[in-house]
Amino acid sequence: MKVTLKFFASLREALGPGEVLELPDGLTVAEVRQRLQARDAAHAQALDGQRALRAALDQTLCRDDAVVTDGAELAFFPPVTGG
Repeated sequence: MKVTLKFFASLREALGPGEVLELPDGLTVAEVRQRLQARDAAHAQALDGQRALRAALDQTLCRDDAVVTDGAELAFFPPVTGG
């Protein structure tokens, strides 16, 4: 399946704006994140499992167990704080 990946805020600074990925069918958001972490040190650090990050599938916030589908847009970003 093809997935459009997007990064925002500090993730965008570390990893760039995103890309289109070819992935196996049926992966969850957490599994995609793990695959990205395995790419290199920059991805491992930016997407570290201990780091609080949010994800959105097709511009809707989702949990890590959400299943990514063909043609989806998957975005990762740090949580937003108010002030």
